[in-house]
Amino acid sequence: MITVIVPFYNNSSTIRLCMDSILQQTYQNFEILAVSDGSTDDSTGIIRNIGDPRIRIIEQKNNGVSSARNRGLMEAKGQYCTFLDADDAY
Repeated sequence: MITVIVPFYNNSSTIRLCMDSILQQTYQNFEILAVSDGSTDDSTGIIRNIGDPRIRIIEQKNNGVSSARNRGLMEAKGQYCTFLDADDAY
């Protein structure tokens, strides 16, 4: 299994495209760790509304993107990990 770690902070305008680009991959044995770095917009709600059981949302106080990535690594269950920024797409 692969863990895709997506740190985000107030990315409501791009987070859906980011998530969809992961979910539409042909390889489907993955989990997505969406790590909110203190986000205050509707990014978290947008992710929750996707409703895919492979997505886990982790919330933390704003500590910066490196902290969010590290938190994702600590929570990852996959044998392999990769990162995707919330304003990017595969």
